[in-house]
Amino acid sequence: MEKVTEKQLEKWVDHIRIYANNGKVADYIPALKRQNPEINAASFFHLDGECVQAGEADYFFTIQSVSKVLALAVALMNHGEDAVFSRVGKEPTSDPFYSISKLEVEKPSKPINPMINAGALAVTNMMSGKTTDDMLHEILDFVHLLTGDETIDYDKEVAQSEYNSAFLNRSLCYFMKQNGIITGSVEELHDVYTKQCAIQMNVKQLAKVAGIFANEGKDIETGEQLIPHHYARICNTFMGTCGMYNQSGSFAINVGIPAKSGVSGVIMGVVNDVGGVAVFGPALDKQGNSVIGVKLLEIMSRYYQWSIF
Repeated sequence: MEKVTEKQLEKWVDHIRIYANNGKVADYIPALKRQNPEINAASFFHLDGECVQAGEADYFFTIQSVSKVLALAVALMNHGEDAVFSRVGKEPTSDPFYSISKLEVEKPSKPINPMINAGALAVTNMMSGKTTDDMLHEILDFVHLLTGDETIDYDKEVAQSEYNSAFLNRSLCYFMKQNGIITGSVEELHDVYTKQCAIQMNVKQLAKVAGIFANEGKDIETGEQLIPHHYARICNTFMGTCGMYNQSGSFAINVGIPAKSGVSGVIMGVVNDVGGVAVFGPALDKQGNSVIGVKLLEIMSRYYQWSIF
């Protein structure tokens, strides 16, 4: 397969800049509302270790819902498949990521999958740490392991902004606590979850993480199995079926790779046995996905024939 080159990536990133005019930044999180919609960046991490990038590749953003994939991997490694899926389902949904409706009608009353907010909160509740700091650092330590960069931390301003404003997520937590899906303090869980979503990375670091999922969970440089192959496959499957919110179906048709988006404007994509891709552009479409991110991945998938379908 033809390799992604920096020259070609720069050409495409420059071409798709204008599409930012078709979206707007997330305005329901005060700290994200101030993002510049004209910033964009992309990186591709090849499985031979070469990393190419374009745009403002050193710009740091919060990974938001991309963290759901990482927390799921940690929970699976800590507790195993049976325990995790006793508290969260495996099915995709056409409902918005913040929806509470399925919790009201499903029996047992557990979130339908770990990529929606309710499911992600239930997964974060499974972190093994005894304190909120321990739970957060369990996820951060995993990020440090995958990236090889122990300086990665969370954005305190964004975390606090989300903590202060996410009343709907609190309602999801209380509903699940009433039904025995989560345990412990809702406020402590919410503290961990908002900090988890506020982890800061750039596209080069995130593309490397995606590359590990593309490499069956193995470190690209050493070959060490950082994520058991089966658990990496589970995470990739959820990204493929549920990763792009209620745009996952059309994304599967138009792009056809496992991917996870976040409302900061980030998308992480997995091209199995080829490499990992990360795109950032804060202007979002109506589904909450990066406008330029989706467009760039459509172009790249078509050109390189990435689709798994």
